[in-house]
Amino acid sequence: MKKSKFTESQIIGYLRRMEQGEKTADLCREAGVSQGTMYQWKSKYSGMEVSQLKKLKEMESELSQYKKIVAELTLQNTVLKDVIEKKL
Repeated sequence: MKKSKFTESQIIGYLRRMEQGEKTADLCREAGVSQGTMYQWKSKYSGMEVSQLKKLKEMESELSQYKKIVAELTLQNTVLKDVIEKKL
């Protein structure tokens, strides 16, 4: 997936301006994006503050770390079970 040239805080800024009543077409022209992109941003980031977005990113990275830990422990558990079964 292509990385956006806008940061999440910039996107939230555009969405906030859109919610305050600025025309979507004018904002799209200023940002250099299509209206479809603007509405995708709205569906993803609508109602979020920058602090909430930072917290969400932290939680996602923490979740990915936990998933890696669970995968490693599951693999270790499987290997240990195989070793025990072979000894018996």
